[in-house]
Amino acid sequence: MDPAAFPLLWLWALWAWGYSPGWVFGQAPTQPHSIKIEGEITLGGLFPVHSRGPAGVPCGAVKKEKGIHRMEAMLYALDQINSDPNVLPNITLGARILDTCSRDTYALEQSLTFVQALIQKDTSDVRCSNGEPPIITKPERVVAVIGASASSVSIMVANVLRLFAIPQISYASTAPELSDSNRYDFFSRVVPPDSYQAQAMVDIVKALGWNYVSTLASEGNYGESGVDAFVQISREAGGVCIAQSIKIPREPKPGEFDKLIKRLMETPNARGIIIFANEDDIRRVLEAARFANLTGQFLWVGSDSWGAKISPILKQEEVAEGAVTILPKRASIEGFDQYFTTRSLENNRRNLWFAEYWEEDFKCKLTRPGMQPEEGARKCTGEERIGRDSPYEQEGKVQFVIDAVYAMAHALHNMHLDLCPGYTGVCEKMDPIHGRTLLNYILAVNFNGSAGTPVMFNENGDAPGRYDIFQFQLTNTSAPGYRAIGQWTEYLRLNIEDMQWSGGQKDIPSSVCSLPCNPGERKKMVKGVPCCWHCELCDGYQYQLDEFTCEMCPFDMRPNQNRTACRPTPIVKLEWSSPWAVLPIFLAILGILGTTFIVITFIRFNDTPIVRASGRELSYVLLTGIFLIYTITFLLIAEPGVAICALRRLFLGLGMAISYSALLTKTNRIYRIFEQGKKSVTPPKFISPTSQLVITFSLISVQVVAVVIWLGVAPPHSIIDFEEQRTPNPEFAQGVLKCDMSDLSIISCLSYSIILMVTCTVYAIKARGVPENFNEAKPIGFTMYTTCIVWLAFVPIFFGTAQSAEKVGTGKRNRL
Repeated sequence: MDPAAFPLLWLWALWAWGYSPGWVFGQAPTQPHSIKIEGEITLGGLFPVHSRGPAGVPCGAVKKEKGIHRMEAMLYALDQINSDPNVLPNITLGARILDTCSRDTYALEQSLTFVQALIQKDTSDVRCSNGEPPIITKPERVVAVIGASASSVSIMVANVLRLFAIPQISYASTAPELSDSNRYDFFSRVVPPDSYQAQAMVDIVKALGWNYVSTLASEGNYGESGVDAFVQISREAGGVCIAQSIKIPREPKPGEFDKLIKRLMETPNARGIIIFANEDDIRRVLEAARFANLTGQFLWVGSDSWGAKISPILKQEEVAEGAVTILPKRASIEGFDQYFTTRSLENNRRNLWFAEYWEEDFKCKLTRPGMQPEEGARKCTGEERIGRDSPYEQEGKVQFVIDAVYAMAHALHNMHLDLCPGYTGVCEKMDPIHGRTLLNYILAVNFNGSAGTPVMFNENGDAPGRYDIFQFQLTNTSAPGYRAIGQWTEYLRLNIEDMQWSGGQKDIPSSVCSLPCNPGERKKMVKGVPCCWHCELCDGYQYQLDEFTCEMCPFDMRPNQNRTACRPTPIVKLEWSSPWAVLPIFLAILGILGTTFIVITFIRFNDTPIVRASGRELSYVLLTGIFLIYTITFLLIAEPGVAICALRRLFLGLGMAISYSALLTKTNRIYRIFEQGKKSVTPPKFISPTSQLVITFSLISVQVVAVVIWLGVAPPHSIIDFEEQRTPNPEFAQGVLKCDMSDLSIISCLSYSIILMVTCTVYAIKARGVPENFNEAKPIGFTMYTTCIVWLAFVPIFFGTAQSAEKVGTGKRNRL
């Protein structure tokens, strides 16, 4: 059912049952107790003078601060206004003040008093016993209402008052729902709505670096609306996630708060607890946390219902240590302190509940006519004094009660200036006062309130948001208690350096779902929870592109040590000092020395029969090829460049081509001589030394021409090979500076020498049967056999290993 329909049904029921205003609001036993202050203009007042009563009883014990203090603040404000010549001069403000007993349904019943003057009923058929028409006293007309306190009460009452166009200004109701000007168009308030408070709390959470919190709300408009506003604002602003939203039942069962604490511990990382709850619920939550031995676990952020009050944390100080609370910006009104501390039973008879306050405040009993005093109870003397014989501290909303009354008075004053210019008292245009007109004047007021801060309303009837931020500090302070640490007026100003937490620590505790990822790690988000993620290391040759992405480094680069960027892969080449170079150089030098020694020996004994018999011309060619083979070692170790790479191409196969050409020519000559000798005594052609040299150089020229063509078609240059030493660990990866000769081109370069070797081997086999005197043939044959075996083993192994390495490297790159 729409809440606005309930008051209509209520009034309809009253009429249907035949109740008259005189019965309902007259002498019936259920007549509400109220304070009546005479005046030309009457304001209504709604205050929780008593607490909610037990089942079946509407009202409980008197509420000293929230009830009596606030109500006396209205009486004080009326006294100040009526004595002020600048506000409503010559017009006295009166009041009808009712008790809501902290219960919305009871407050609705009481508030019907405010509308009774507006209810017209036909009394033409009513006659007295003598036949005369009855004399019905017209009830006073309430032009506006100050109150109520609780948001649930204000919502219920506002639905009735708007039906009769009676404006209402609340001094404590902060539910965001009341900002709906379509449903609560006659409602205004001098306190900011909880939507501002929720925004301030979101800003606090962000300022503390928290992104994962839970919420606690007392069942009802205040708690649920406050949490809803916090959740909505945090969702719109982003950066804050709600782990759990827990509601505290209106009538909690035994053990309910222990279960609540267990539920909060289901998400232990959400240490920040946003709490919109009444004082009693706050106290019981802290008590349950203490019993669970969770002191210091939870980081409380309390709404204005916690504020800077002692009662919620009494005997729970250690659990509440570090709690950050928020309270509408306020000040203590010195004039009210002077007024209230001088109240006594003699000078405050207009407050019909003051006797109850007196007994409660001084813990004594008053003597009443016809009532026997309780045994053992201390009697009140009447000489007690507030603040002297009992502790006194001004209730936090006193300032707002005074501002609400003054706002109404200023609206009436401005209305009187416009409608009754120069007129003393209430003119006809203000009798009666039209609610809609008065509402427009209320929304237009702008004055400095009792604390010196501006009092004004926006189009929704809300006051601007101004909050003080406190923290309850217990350790390392000379005076434990609430300490102001900042304020919020549209934006947050928080003094982080003044804050301290459980045990007196200064570092802000964390309340985050996931810790920040280390450099080089990417976030893998948890689905549906934008504040939670897992950290995954960028592995292999990946680096962290952004907080969510890992990307492969370019092929010539590798990630730095923390994997936040790429760095060039170091370039290496075979150094002369490397063990891989020293040994070949040593062997090459030995070979060169040995070859040189043999050449010198041949030259020295050049004309001896042994040298001439060995075929000295081809021997010199053969020694030249061997010399080149040893020399190529130095070209292979030298730093690659255009010249070095060209020389490598030229000499890599040339030395072997020279050697095998000489051996082939010699073996071929021996074979032809003995083959020809089997047929005739005529020697074969081209066996002279000159012919042998021509044949040898012809064979060598093939290698030279092929290399020259290769150099022309593909000019030599150096390259950097990043694949050869691309290790699984990028820290050990290196680029190798080398010539642009592939494995295949190396084998191609040697292929001609292989052909010469195989051909020479064939002739060596054919010449194996020569006489013993020609002992050259057998050593040449033995050399060719072993050389062929070595090459036949080397080539398949060389290519097979290269292909396997290529496949392995490709597989690794695919996985990366």
